[in-house]
Amino acid sequence: MKSLKKWWPTPIRSLFLFLVWLLLNNSVEFFHLFFGVVLAWLIPQLIHKFRLVQPGMKSPGTAIRYGLMVLWDIVVANMQVVRLVVGPNKRLRPAFIKVPLDLTDNLSITFLASTVSLTPGTVSAEVLPLNAGIDEPRYLLVHVLDLADEAELIQQIKERYEAPLKEIF
Repeated sequence: MKSLKKWWPTPIRSLFLFLVWLLLNNSVEFFHLFFGVVLAWLIPQLIHKFRLVQPGMKSPGTAIRYGLMVLWDIVVANMQVVRLVVGPNKRLRPAFIKVPLDLTDNLSITFLASTVSLTPGTVSAEVLPLNAGIDEPRYLLVHVLDLADEAELIQQIKERYEAPLKEIF
C-alpha cells in the first residue's frame, strides 16, 4: 500500500484529471488515453510536495446532515432577504460582528466561512487575526444585512454551523 501511495499519491485527483482530460479532448483514442494517464500520474507527482495535509472527515453522517441543513438554511434565508428587500420599507440594520472561533484548523474555518457566505444576508469578511498563533483566539468577521441581536446571531452560528463542523473534522 505504501508503494501505491508513492506512485499514485492522490488517486482520486488522478482519476479526476484523467476523466477531465478525456472530456476536454472528447475522444478515447489511444493517444488521448495514454497522455491522460501520463498527466494523471505526472501532475500529482509534481504538486504532491506542495499540498498541505488536511484533517480527515470523522463523521460522514454528520457531514450529510450538515449539508442538508445548510441547503435548508439557504432557502429560508433567501425568503427572509426577499421580504427585507422587496417588502415594506423597513430600516435595515447592517453590521459587522466578530464571531469567536473554537475551530482551529484552516479547512474547518474555511467551511464555516463558506457556509456563512452561502447563506443570504450574511457574508464572511475575514478571519482575525490573519496570522494567529495556535493559542491566540481567532474571530470570523461577518457582515450581516439586518442585525437584530448580535449575541443571538453569534450563538446561532456557533451552535448551528460551528458545532457540527467540530464533529465532522
